[in-house]
Amino acid sequence: MIDGLQSLNEIRIVLALGMLSLACAMDIRKREINDLLWIVFGGVAVLLFFLSGELWHSFITLAISLIIVPIALLIWRVGMFGGADALCLIVLSALAPMITLGASPITPFTTLTNAALLSVTPIIVNIIRNLMVILKKEDIFKGIDDSKLHKALAFCIGYRAKNSKFNFSIEKMDGTSKKLDFSFKHAEKASFSTTSDTWVTPGIPYILYITGGFVVQIFYGDIIFNMMHLAK
Repeated sequence: MIDGLQSLNEIRIVLALGMLSLACAMDIRKREINDLLWIVFGGVAVLLFFLSGELWHSFITLAISLIIVPIALLIWRVGMFGGADALCLIVLSALAPMITLGASPITPFTTLTNAALLSVTPIIVNIIRNLMVILKKEDIFKGIDDSKLHKALAFCIGYRAKNSKFNFSIEKMDGTSKKLDFSFKHAEKASFSTTSDTWVTPGIPYILYITGGFVVQIFYGDIIFNMMHLAK
């Protein structure tokens, strides 16, 4: 039975990675994901539940995993990520509940917390990109009349883009002056920038971070748990 359970877990992992790959491809290409994807894989999750052979154990595991549902819905309503991202986390928690190939413990929130940590990586990319432009003797803040603190923040979270497609503007006009704008961008209501040569923050689909967070969960486990363990 253990071998059978292991095989079922491997099937769940393959299906989950397949779902996430399709979702990423759709989101990158069109910046939207067809809800049919979640319906199909949600149905597969239900089928796998009944094929598990140990319904009570599977029910307990699924119930614990679905604790993520209200959290995902709350984050979506606040606007920190889109409805597709919330649906992805919900279906993923049913399709591959509490599964890892690593030895460290995980929680229902591991994929989400891993994703949140991975979402910080663009800061490193922005800093390197901006440093490279400065080394070319270019004034990246030309025309910007704002404080050094705001410029330092923009240096980390954004960059000056010649083509701002699929990015969010962090510039605004304040009278006759051009300022930096760090107001909250609602994931489903904010519009992409259409202005050239402007400061932007990358509009990277959050589904990519969720996918990365799940992959890390499978092969490494919970980043935060592991860091806490190493700190002991």
